[in-house]
Amino acid sequence: MTIIITGTSAGIGFALAEYFGKKGHRVFGLSRKNVESEFFTSIPTDITDHLQVEKAISEILKLETRIDILINNAGMGMVGPVEDSTQEEILKLFNLNLVGSVQTMSAVLPKMREQKFGKIINISSIGSEMGLPFRGFYSASKSALDKVTESIRYEVSPWNIEVCALHLGDIKTKIAENRVKSNVSGAYQKTFDKVYELMNSHVDDGTEPLEVAEYIEKLLNKNSWKAHYYFGKFGQKIGVPLKWILPQKIYENLMKKYNKIG
Repeated sequence: MTIIITGTSAGIGFALAEYFGKKGHRVFGLSRKNVESEFFTSIPTDITDHLQVEKAISEILKLETRIDILINNAGMGMVGPVEDSTQEEILKLFNLNLVGSVQTMSAVLPKMREQKFGKIINISSIGSEMGLPFRGFYSASKSALDKVTESIRYEVSPWNIEVCALHLGDIKTKIAENRVKSNVSGAYQKTFDKVYELMNSHVDDGTEPLEVAEYIEKLLNKNSWKAHYYFGKFGQKIGVPLKWILPQKIYENLMKKYNKIG
């Protein structure tokens, strides 16, 4: 199969690209940086620039006759109080986490329609199902991608194209080093410091990227997809159904306790 993966310079994306390349698939990695690997072909691409995305897909189609799978993995984190976040920071986040993913889908869909087959996985977050403290805009950007995923599933279904959102919990990567970190004003500093230390410890104790690759491989072997899948440690995944069934106030109190707020 021909697989395109975005955000392959490090972390989950790099692990996915190497994993599927070792399995014998033809893998193309799109990321801002060129990556040296014997298992996949790196095409330097800024997915927030639609011209660069279209050029990358054109290059791939000169080498391959089809595009079977797109994994929209590229993204970034953002931490800080909602009140202190700037317009520039918010737009930068949404431009990558939402617009970049949409542009990549738009670039591969003509070929997938032509071949009447395709699978697209949009990497989301368990945090998209709830407003995480001091990660409000990250949660919002991934939630927006979730809704786009739900919408496009209807639109492309006549061509046997499957789309889903894969919500990940904390994965052991260097995401903490690459997050956008807003200014934190004095009123929030004490609480933010506690929550920030906790969120970084969760990443350090997170699931290994290789486990994500193995899960995605199982997902790709399914004949049909649900709109949403959840992967991560039980303590994080359980937050999703609890939000569906618990009264709002009780759920918020649980979230405060989990995040050591109050």
